[in-house]
This record gives sequence, structure tokens and C-alpha cells, in this order.
Amino acid sequence: MRLHTTTWGEGDRVALLLHGIMADHRTWRRVGPALAELGYRVLAVDLRGHGASGRAATYTARDFADDVVETLPAGADLAIGHSLGGLTLSLAVERLAPRRAVYSDPAWYLPAGEGGFRGELFAGLKGATRERVRAANPRWDAVDVDIELETLKVWDEATAYGLEPLAGTDLLPAAPAVPSLVTLADPSRLIPPERAALLRERGFEVRTVEGAGHTVHRDDFDAFMAALDGWV
Repeated sequence: MRLHTTTWGEGDRVALLLHGIMADHRTWRRVGPALAELGYRVLAVDLRGHGASGRAATYTARDFADDVVETLPAGADLAIGHSLGGLTLSLAVERLAPRRAVYSDPAWYLPAGEGGFRGELFAGLKGATRERVRAANPRWDAVDVDIELETLKVWDEATAYGLEPLAGTDLLPAAPAVPSLVTLADPSRLIPPERAALLRERGFEVRTVEGAGHTVHRDDFDAFMAALDGWV
């Protein structure tokens, strides 16, 4: 599937941005322009079932990765994926072959069982109220709360059910395909300390953004950009 793409900047370098579940390119509203100011042409996709991209009969992790490869140019200077976008990037990275990859609190493990990942829990957020979004994300700017409500309206909640087969599966990459940075929430529910240590052993650089929640770039934009020092 060819995905809807938004562009910031006209720089000589290329950066790719892949959002998380329930979001779309608007989650990068500050990151995209900031990278453009650093001389990048920034391409941000809406994954299938999100934003202005098409809906589909299936929403597997491989589907997301294949769409990204079909849509985005290979050989970019930088690729950043958040959560589901991080998982998608890791499954597409060998084919996309960016010079550097950044995985922001990537969805490399979805717990199974009671209290674990269930599509219905995410699907239930489709009609979330402003108060619920604000309570779940107390550090977000008001404009990000507004954006979240808008992206939820156009999100296909079937995407959450499509990821259920991954629950309980270890999706941690065996090694970085390209030089790779992992930025983590504090604490990260997806990458706890023992898994972060394993990533370091496998050759990833890992940096924690102190006090940030799962959507690091919206919780603390300045700290997120600072965590990219040396990578952008």
C-alpha cells in the first residue's frame, strides 16, 4: 500500500518519521520542522489504518513494514520510529537502509496474559474524551491533546487487533542493521532495564529521557531532541 506522506523542509539530507499506533504524521508536528531546520527533507508517513492512508483487510507487522518500504526512499540519512513505528522500522530497516536509525520506546515486546496487550483495550480508546487523553498524558501541550482527539477519529481500531498475535513474542532485534540509537521513556514499560542492557550488549546505543512517558517526543520535546545529539 502506498501511504500518505507529509513533508517538511527541502534540505539535502533525508529523514524518515514513523509514528505509533493511534497516531499519524501530526504526532511529529515539532520534530519534523526541527529536523528541517537542521537541513533535512523530512518525510512522515501515515501508516495503514491511520490518518489519511488507506484502510486494509489485514494489519500485521509485516504489512506495516512492507507499506513503508513501498512508500519511502531507500538510503535516507536518518529514520526515526516511535512505538509501533519503531517495530515497523526494525522490520523494514534492511530494505530501507538508512544511514542511521532511531527507535523511540519501540514496541519490541507486547506482554501476553492477564494485564497484557489486548486489542480491545486499545480499540476502547477510539472514543476517548479530552479529559481521558489529558489524564493519560499530563505533560502534553494542549495542541497535542487536540491532535490526539483528531487522530483517534480517523484511526481504524482494527489495527490493534491485528497486532494481537505478537503478544508474548520477543521482537528484540538480534543486532542493529545500521548504526542505531534507542531512546526510552522513564520508565519504559516496553523496554525494561534488563532488556535495555541486552540491547547494549547487541550493539545498540540506549539513552533514557528522564521523566518522559511513552510518547517521548510529545512529553518532553526538548529532552527528546537533546537525546538525539550526535545522531542528527
